[in-house]
Amino acid sequence: MTPRRRRTAVTRRTVTRRRTRGRGRRQRANDRLVGFLAAAVLAVALVVAVVNWLLVHWWILIAVGVLAVLAGGVLFHRKQQRARWEAVRTQGLRYGLTQLDNLHHTRFEDVVRELMHRDGCQDASRVGGAGDLGADVKATDPYGRRWVIQCKHRRNGLAGSAVGTPDLQVLNGTARQVHGADIAVIVTNGRVTAPAVTFAKQQRLHVVDRHTLGVWAAGSRPLWELLRAVPPSRKPTSLS
Repeated sequence: MTPRRRRTAVTRRTVTRRRTRGRGRRQRANDRLVGFLAAAVLAVALVVAVVNWLLVHWWILIAVGVLAVLAGGVLFHRKQQRARWEAVRTQGLRYGLTQLDNLHHTRFEDVVRELMHRDGCQDASRVGGAGDLGADVKATDPYGRRWVIQCKHRRNGLAGSAVGTPDLQVLNGTARQVHGADIAVIVTNGRVTAPAVTFAKQQRLHVVDRHTLGVWAAGSRPLWELLRAVPPSRKPTSLS
């Protein structure tokens, strides 16, 4: 084959390959376009089917709307409560354990009342004294729950006598039956015996020992966030 014929053959093969590659690119572009159009058609069909189904089952839209409103209301209420607590916390009502140890027992009851008021219990009051029937402080929290608190102050803190089961038996016998408590609590700046802790769990009583009291009095969180198994909120009251 002469050089001229070889050049002609090479040129023809090159042109043929270019044409083939061009047709391949166009084919792939067409395939992508067809795939996109098919996906768009399926999406539109799905939307139409969902809309038609919702038009038939319109009550579902109402139910979803009601649930959304309720969920939004709960979130808004919680946000309000958190903002209220933050505002209270910034007021700076705080006590250290050394301060609490040095108080007279009646002043200790006053402090517990003040801490409950700080947490948002606007009706918190001290009722301790002769014939108090196991209730030193009463309060209604922002969630409508009634608190009855018995205070056990120990001048020597941990070195003082421990709170025992008999103290909790008094609270258990009067807090709910006499004072209508939703949450019955015993608060001490001292020790609590192991049998007393066991008795409290069995009778659904709450024990605020020295450690928990220190955290609460320092102003980190309201008391109901520091206790376990607190009853759920009641219907909101005027204090909420």
